[in-house]
Amino acid sequence: MPKKIAKENCQRKLSAWTIIKVLSWTESYLKNHSIDSPRLTAEMLLSYCLGTKRLDLYLQYDRPLQENELSDFKGLIKRRIQNEPVAYIIGEKGFFESDFEVAPGVLIPRPETEILVEQALEILNINQGHLRPRKVLELGTGSGAIIISLAKANPRHQYFASDISWAALEIAKNNAEKLTRDKICFFSGSWFLPMGEKALFDLIVSNPPYIPSGDIQTLQSEIRQFEPIIALDAGRDGFDSFRSILADAHHYLVPGGSILLEMGFDQKKGIENILTQCPWYENIDFIKDLAGHNRTVLIKKSID
Repeated sequence: MPKKIAKENCQRKLSAWTIIKVLSWTESYLKNHSIDSPRLTAEMLLSYCLGTKRLDLYLQYDRPLQENELSDFKGLIKRRIQNEPVAYIIGEKGFFESDFEVAPGVLIPRPETEILVEQALEILNINQGHLRPRKVLELGTGSGAIIISLAKANPRHQYFASDISWAALEIAKNNAEKLTRDKICFFSGSWFLPMGEKALFDLIVSNPPYIPSGDIQTLQSEIRQFEPIIALDAGRDGFDSFRSILADAHHYLVPGGSILLEMGFDQKKGIENILTQCPWYENIDFIKDLAGHNRTVLIKKSID
């Protein structure tokens, strides 16, 4: 076959792969590989590959993909069917009105964690005009999604965050520089270890590990294979993080200060049992998510 004809045939085949056809084929392909939300996944990966917004895919639905675009997109699809999370493939995850940089080694922010942010903002907004700026500490900040969301929504206060992972802190710092003009102080270390003895905060927040070690292997493969186990595994019964935090938090809270922790939907009783050994706290309140599950616990330090 003459080279000219072969080239024309190749171009004709490529022109058949318009954006809408690629999306339809990818949706079916992902569905056959048991990938959740196949259409949304196809849109996110293709818009990332083409450097455009998802909406723009449909505004130019009949545009044919170039050969290099098809090749790059196929590479993304191969990664996804191997269960690599979309957030790691495209390098970001939307959370509470912002897009956060994420990468392997950093837990991907979850929608349910937005409940913790909303509750924290309610606390910070109480009598805001009549109080001094308050100090807020996040333990185990990861990508920085929680503390940065708080700082963006209420920049009047002072914000601090710690994490045991240097890689996570670098990403959190990058996100802070991109998303908020207010400086957040980041510290490296486990829980309260980086804090000075005289450090006192009005509010401490955390989404700590809360999955029992024995349950890790039952998680979705994209979680157990790709996300950092250190951010998930909370020991034999799933309460190691809560014990550590609650044992020391009262030393770093002002009288009447609050702790806000994300928790597993079935961990209310276990947290109540831990708190029976912590007489320095009072006014424990469990906050439910939209499905009616206990998702966050609010604890206050006694004033006395």
